[in-house]
Amino acid sequence: MTKIAIFLTSLDGGGAERVMINLAKGFAEQGMSIDLILVKAEGPYLSQISSKVRVIDFQKKRLLESLPKLIDYLKTERPIALLSALEDTNVVALIAHRLAQVQTQTIVTVHNNLSRESQNATQLKRKLSPLMVRWFYPLANTVVSVSKGVAEDLVKIGLDSPKIHVIYNPIFTPELLKKAQEPIVEHEWFLPEQPPIILGVGRLNKQKDFPTLIHAFAKVRQHKLVRLIILGEGEEHSYLESLVQKLGITKDVAFPGFVPNPYAYMAHSAVLVLSSAWEGFGNVLVEAMAVGTPVVSTNCESGPAEILANGQYGQLVKVGDSDEMAEAILQTITTPTDSTLLQKRSRDFSLENSVSQYQKLWLTTSI
Repeated sequence: MTKIAIFLTSLDGGGAERVMINLAKGFAEQGMSIDLILVKAEGPYLSQISSKVRVIDFQKKRLLESLPKLIDYLKTERPIALLSALEDTNVVALIAHRLAQVQTQTIVTVHNNLSRESQNATQLKRKLSPLMVRWFYPLANTVVSVSKGVAEDLVKIGLDSPKIHVIYNPIFTPELLKKAQEPIVEHEWFLPEQPPIILGVGRLNKQKDFPTLIHAFAKVRQHKLVRLIILGEGEEHSYLESLVQKLGITKDVAFPGFVPNPYAYMAHSAVLVLSSAWEGFGNVLVEAMAVGTPVVSTNCESGPAEILANGQYGQLVKVGDSDEMAEAILQTITTPTDSTLLQKRSRDFSLENSVSQYQKLWLTTSI
C-alpha cells in the first residue's frame, strides 16, 4: 500500500492546516496509508481528522526538537512522499529528509505570498522567509504553490520555475455542504426576519486587514440596515473592538471568535468579504461560493483574482479602499451573483481535483 506522510507543527486554526487535513482524508479515501505527523497534537482541527488517517504525535514543544524523531520516522517507515506546509516546517522536513538519506520524495507547499509576508512581518523567521526559500527549497523534489500568483512570487524570490507546480487548494467537499446545512444556535442575528449579515472570516491580524472591512461596513450601515460578523481570533482583537466602538457601530458588529463550522455562517450570510492586504489563495472565497453566498474581495496578491476569474464571480476592489469596498458590498447585497453559478465555480477547487494532481507528482517526478 502506498504510504504518504504529512508533516505539520500542529492543527492550529489556519487555512494551511485545514487544507492538509482535507488532503489527508482525500488520500486515505483513495486507498493510501496516511500518516499525519504533528510536532504536537493540539489545535481546533484535531476533531476533524479522518478516522482513516493515523496521527503520530511527537509531543514536542518546539519544531526543531522534532527533527531527530522525523529522521527516525523516515528511516523506519520510508513513505513514498513527505508533504509539509508553512515555511519553518518545510525547512525542518527538508533537513530531516537530507539527513535520513531515504528515497522519499519531498513536496513542500507554499500557502502565502512570501514577499508580502516578509515585508510586513514582525517575527524574524517570517522576515527571513525569502532567504530560507532560496537556501532550502532547492532540496525539495517539488514545491507546490497554491496559486499562480504565489508561483510567480517564488520565481521572483529566486526559486527555479521547473521545480514549482501550481495546485489549487482542495476546498469543495461533500462534508462542507453538509456542515453548511447545520443550524446556527449561537447567534440570534440568524433568526428569521433579521437584517442581512456581512461576514468576514480569518485570523485577526494585519494580513486580513479587517479595519478596512469595518470602515466599509460603517459606510454601508449609513445606507442600509445590515450587521457585521467577523469570525476568527488573533492579536488585533482588542484593536478591532475599539475601532468598532469608536465608529459607534458596536450594536451591529459581533466577534464570535473561532468557530468549528464557519460554513453554516456563510450559508446564512448575505455576502462574504475578504479584505486581505495579501493572500496565498483565499480559501474563504471558495467556501462561501460553495454554499451559494456572493463574495466581495480585495484584488490582493495572490489568489482572489484567479478564484473569481478577474471579477466574473465576484467584485474585486483595491486593497485598503473602504469606499470602493462599501460600494461593492451594497451592489452585491442589492444584486447578488447567481448562486448556481458560484456553486459551479467552487467545484473547480474540489478535493478530487487536488488529490489527483498531487498523485501525479510522486508518480511522475524523478527522485
